[in-house]
Amino acid sequence: MPEPVTESFPIKVLLVDDQAIVGESVRRMLADEPNLEYRFCSDPTKAIEAANEFQPTVILQDLVMPDIDGLQLVKFFRANPATRETPLVVLSSKEEPTIKAKAFAIGASDYMVKLPDKLEVVARVKYHSRGYIALLERNEAYRRLAESQRELAAEVNRAARYVQSLLPAPLTTGPVRTSWKFVPSAHLAGDMFGYHWLDPEHLVVYLLDVSGHGVGSALLAVSAANVLSTGGLPGVDLRAPGQVMTKINEMFQMDRQDGKYFTMWYGVYRPADRQLLYCNAGHPPSLLLSGGVVTELEVDGPAVGMVPDLPYDTHKATVAEGATLLVYSDGVFEIERASGPMWQYADFVAHITPELVKGGDVIERHLKFVREMHPGDVLGDDFSMVEVRF
Repeated sequence: MPEPVTESFPIKVLLVDDQAIVGESVRRMLADEPNLEYRFCSDPTKAIEAANEFQPTVILQDLVMPDIDGLQLVKFFRANPATRETPLVVLSSKEEPTIKAKAFAIGASDYMVKLPDKLEVVARVKYHSRGYIALLERNEAYRRLAESQRELAAEVNRAARYVQSLLPAPLTTGPVRTSWKFVPSAHLAGDMFGYHWLDPEHLVVYLLDVSGHGVGSALLAVSAANVLSTGGLPGVDLRAPGQVMTKINEMFQMDRQDGKYFTMWYGVYRPADRQLLYCNAGHPPSLLLSGGVVTELEVDGPAVGMVPDLPYDTHKATVAEGATLLVYSDGVFEIERASGPMWQYADFVAHITPELVKGGDVIERHLKFVREMHPGDVLGDDFSMVEVRF
């Protein structure tokens, strides 16, 4: 059984015919039909104007009229944006296969020999209107979806700008200088990093990478970064990376974070004795160029949130005058290449080691290298790299 026509789009029939008797006959045929509007246009030269104003769900049009060729009017209807997709049933006084073929070829939807029985007129009007109304409803649904997506995209972009506004300004004075580059692979990223002086003798540097991308990952990254930047770890010595990581792991267990976890590198630099204390929870090893030698600062344990009640250790490295520390996410080396296998960590270390020794803008050179290697404008993962110069 056919579905009833929805009331949001009533059936609207436009008849274009120069004979008033035909117009009245069709009106009477349709008069008893509920939720149906009827409009008669006896002047074919005003048919397009009438259709634009009335917005019919089906057009009935005579092929033989004064002042204009019926087939030409069909072309006009199909060229008119407002009636390009409107069902159009041509009316003719007799069955003519050649004319019928031409009418269908230029866009007619149906053909009737006038005047048919009332049952046939009503059935064809309802059939064509039902299909067209379904199209209108689909288009309206798509329009609302597109509008909703635009609004969501605007909200996400605002959120992305907020997340990026939390990233620190470069340190350009004092005993330590920093620079960084952050390129999210999605509007909202799972990477977050920061650095700040706890006091004149202790500089904190951290970078974390939440699993996944999008809103959930960004929210978790911001939450963890807020804890680190505000020192919201009661009973913890923020100068001791192992203690900090142990407490962070306790606070952000993945069973309370919708299954999400994050890797993190956390370091504390002491200018007085040039010691770098650090802890690494499943994060790619940071690279320290000190005394002309590049050292990988090893991984200490699993990612934050994966294993409860796990103690993390603090490691130590001596920092020579003029040393450079490179902290980064896996998005700087897990690169899908246009051809060949994915670039991996070993490839990255082999490439970046001489770049570190060379000095200069290491991060910018590496980002340029990655973009040349990766096809497309959007990287496969968030690119985060922080350079600390001592």
